[in-house]
Amino acid sequence: MHGSRITGLGHHQPARVLTNEDLAGLVDTSDEWITSRVGIRTRRIAGPDEPVDDLAARAAAKALAAAGATPADVDLVLVATSTAIDRSPNTAARVAARLGMGSPATMDLNVVCAGFTHALATADHAVRAGAARRALVIGADKMSEVTDWTDRTTCVLVGDGAGAAVVEPCAAGEEPGIGPVLWGSVPEMGHAVRIEGTPPRFAQEGQSVYRWATTRLPAIARGVCERAGVEPAALAAVVLHQANLRIIEPLAERIGAVDAVVARDVTESGNTSAASIPLALAKLAERGEIGSGDPVLLFGFGGNLSYAGQVVRCP
Repeated sequence: MHGSRITGLGHHQPARVLTNEDLAGLVDTSDEWITSRVGIRTRRIAGPDEPVDDLAARAAAKALAAAGATPADVDLVLVATSTAIDRSPNTAARVAARLGMGSPATMDLNVVCAGFTHALATADHAVRAGAARRALVIGADKMSEVTDWTDRTTCVLVGDGAGAAVVEPCAAGEEPGIGPVLWGSVPEMGHAVRIEGTPPRFAQEGQSVYRWATTRLPAIARGVCERAGVEPAALAAVVLHQANLRIIEPLAERIGAVDAVVARDVTESGNTSAASIPLALAKLAERGEIGSGDPVLLFGFGGNLSYAGQVVRCP
């Protein structure tokens, strides 16, 4: 078995920008209240003609182009999402149809905010085992569709978007570009982040999530680095789930990545759930803030309460 690597990244966000001032016209809030508590200034909101699979397919097409691959080259499509309204066809199958793929395996993974890192690990395992030759891994969520826009504790957080990565085998003797995953959950606290009901609505117990993320997760994230054989101080970048700037900054500091670029895409994109990590990673690469071969920690956490992380090499 050979390892796998990321060969292309892509991202897509809707055109509509929703500012904190716009939200102040909907609920009792203000720009100062939002930025001081979560660090978000703007977010992108998809329209009724922009379903999750459309967001996902647009990001996927960009990732394929970056990898120099075509839709026909893909034999596995994994989409991490928790906001697909329809149960079947799944989002991955719809993406495959939109892109005109041949006959790939198509699966959705619902691990909410940790979905992309779970899906990336699954693709890595499939490639290592020889079950897939080229995988397309997408994180896509339309959080605006499951949001109560009268609840100021949640509506100020969310945004819509998608990010994607192409995963291929490493050459014989080449160092793996995707490190071993460290994943798990805290099932007894699964209620702390929810998308429940009819119609489904996003809700969370913010203080419980904050305490868990800032006290328990630093050690787990350092464990991800240990599994990869990379010291935190050697990381070029840290891309955490973009939940809240007050979680991202202390968590990154406690990991010990002293010289790393810390992704702060939450300030302009809001919490895009499973899309947040690939969206932020693709932007860092696009802006040249990380370069080819740089070690980057990806670490997702959130609903269930689940977590998953790996160190990857920038394509």
